[in-house]
Amino acid sequence: MQDLANIFIKSIFIDNMVFAYFLGMCSYLAISKTVKTSVGMGFAVIFVLGITVPLNYLLVNFVLNEGALVWLHADFHDVDLSFLSFIMFIAVIASMVQLVEMIVEKFSPSLYSSLGIFLPLIAVNCAILGGSLFMKERAYNSIVEATVFGLGSGIGWFLAIVGIAAIREKIRYSNVPPALRGLGITFIITGLMGIAFMSFMGIKL
Repeated sequence: MQDLANIFIKSIFIDNMVFAYFLGMCSYLAISKTVKTSVGMGFAVIFVLGITVPLNYLLVNFVLNEGALVWLHADFHDVDLSFLSFIMFIAVIASMVQLVEMIVEKFSPSLYSSLGIFLPLIAVNCAILGGSLFMKERAYNSIVEATVFGLGSGIGWFLAIVGIAAIREKIRYSNVPPALRGLGITFIITGLMGIAFMSFMGIKL
């Protein structure tokens, strides 16, 4: 249980997709103009990461890795399909994003309209693919650990985009120099938030 808590806390604060690895910055910068759209996008990312990371964990360990197909027949002990990892990960991610898109369009048309092209573009959001690639690289011991990592990474991205959106809404009333208005001040604030998140590096439960 302690290991799961460590994975969860670390994926949110220490290995934050935005502030530690700068993944998913396109959606992070484009959608974070209002808190409402940022919350919608954040929940969509949590859902997609929470589903695709464990699904891709099963894919890696029972289909793609060398010897993973031995459960089908002993003759497959030397079959290695790991070269298909990227395309299989993307296929799983694209399927889940399509599901999210249909759900959001059905139950919240206004949010669907606000998110625009960036909702289907979650499929090519590098934070989503990065979650599955980190899962594979770190070789988690169980699907529970992979799921906890996926959810934690999604929550970390959610906190990042909602945090910057709240700041951007308030900063409209501040006297920002003309040369820094828009993306300029957003990049500066993102850097400061990244430094702030570095303070969590000493956390270990």
